[in-house]
Amino acid sequence: MSALYSIKVTAIGGRSGTVRSEDGLLDLPLALPTTMGGKGGATNPEQLFAAGYAACFENAVIHITRNKATRVKDTDIVVVADVGLQPNGNGGFVLSVALDVAITGLDQAAAEEIVQAAHATCPYSNAVRGNIDVAITVTTN
Repeated sequence: MSALYSIKVTAIGGRSGTVRSEDGLLDLPLALPTTMGGKGGATNPEQLFAAGYAACFENAVIHITRNKATRVKDTDIVVVADVGLQPNGNGGFVLSVALDVAITGLDQAAAEEIVQAAHATCPYSNAVRGNIDVAITVTTN
């Protein structure tokens, strides 16, 4: 099966280095957060993961409603991804994710059904399923 999209990103210098995509659209310095003893002042892998997951999940919600009578417009949904990094007790680390999904114009039951279907569709959700704890909260306006 061929990929719908593929991109290469190169990291140099770890958490205190840089990341750059092959097309040059992503070109960022990285820094260890001050809360982890670093200098801060630049993005970090958890922020990039949170940004990617939030954007991808929001698009999955839009995708699920594409063929439904009640479609969700881009501006009707806000996804906030809260990514945590914790020690795993074995000398390594694990991630956790909390997704707060707010949808305007739907009742709570419909919103929850759509978000559940989006969680089954989103490539980030599928990639982390069974490996990272993901808590999802759904609200409507």
